[in-house]
Amino acid sequence: MPAKLRTFFNQIFDAVIPLFATLLALFIGVFVLQALGKDPIAAYKALFDGGFGNQRALIQTTIKATPLLLVGIGVCIAFRGGVINIGGEGQIIVGALAAAAVALYVPIHSRIMMPICLLASMAAGAVWGGIPGILKAKLAVNEILTTVMMNSIAVYLSNYLLRGPMIDPHEIEMGTRAAQTALLPEYTFLTRLAPPTQLNTGTILALILSVIAFVMLFKTTIGYRIRAVGLNSDASRYAGIKVPFYQALALIMGGAMAGLAGGVEVLGVQHRVLENISANYGFNGIVTALFGNLHPLGTIPAAFLFGGLMVGGNKLQRTVQVHSAFIDTLLGLIVLFVVGAEIFSKRRSKKRAING
Repeated sequence: MPAKLRTFFNQIFDAVIPLFATLLALFIGVFVLQALGKDPIAAYKALFDGGFGNQRALIQTTIKATPLLLVGIGVCIAFRGGVINIGGEGQIIVGALAAAAVALYVPIHSRIMMPICLLASMAAGAVWGGIPGILKAKLAVNEILTTVMMNSIAVYLSNYLLRGPMIDPHEIEMGTRAAQTALLPEYTFLTRLAPPTQLNTGTILALILSVIAFVMLFKTTIGYRIRAVGLNSDASRYAGIKVPFYQALALIMGGAMAGLAGGVEVLGVQHRVLENISANYGFNGIVTALFGNLHPLGTIPAAFLFGGLMVGGNKLQRTVQVHSAFIDTLLGLIVLFVVGAEIFSKRRSKKRAING
């Protein structure tokens, strides 16, 4: 087979892997639903209608997809740099806290505060991703362990702040002491695209950043070096690329994107920091990036799909009485099949290279 034709078929194969993984996961889900005594057709109809069935469902899906996309972009950058960022949950939390702190305590009462809050959330996330990055670069500490530990530190920090220095004064007055901040000033809110829904300009920002991340990774020298380090660190080091620097940079960029997801969630949806502000977006963002083949543009439809599954899971639970954990099962199966197919594809490519 000619080399160009073989390359074309390989690209088609890579493109259909996520679709095949989704269909296979849904097929296995049929047996899970039957084991639970539920009608698979009714369950999947409720799942689809809840996430994609009407305008309201599509808006809610887009709202859920926005933080998934931002986290997924960060995961793509980190993975392309040969490092694994499991710290999205913690980076979302500190990004949300930073945005809220600036909004509540910086005495500037104008719309200029909104972009300042978003920049603060990115800076906080970058710091939270940068600490494991520096430890990786300077001391060769495994970034998986450090990013997971940073998640725990962020949770404890959030618990302390939301029950102490940043607690809503009204909660103290009423004696309820719910773990949340005060409502943010309205001039810091992201502009709503379809009032009175919560769809906001954070979605547009996420799409723009996805394109910027694509250009950065595939059209710039910095992106080339990040990808080179991820593909082969030894060869990159031999070529004069500062491998530790670009590994740390990839984690810093990934942290900034996840921190921004926290800022967008606070300024665009919640308008205050709640105890469970991360809502598992950090972990589901990893799934989103893997489904999108670790490509910033591929992460866009992946985020929309998984956002729909998350929204549809609520209707599934209400109408068919299937626990929303079923959605986590589907997501896990999709990742399992995507990663398995990717390993198979790489082995097949290596075998073809050996055999000529």
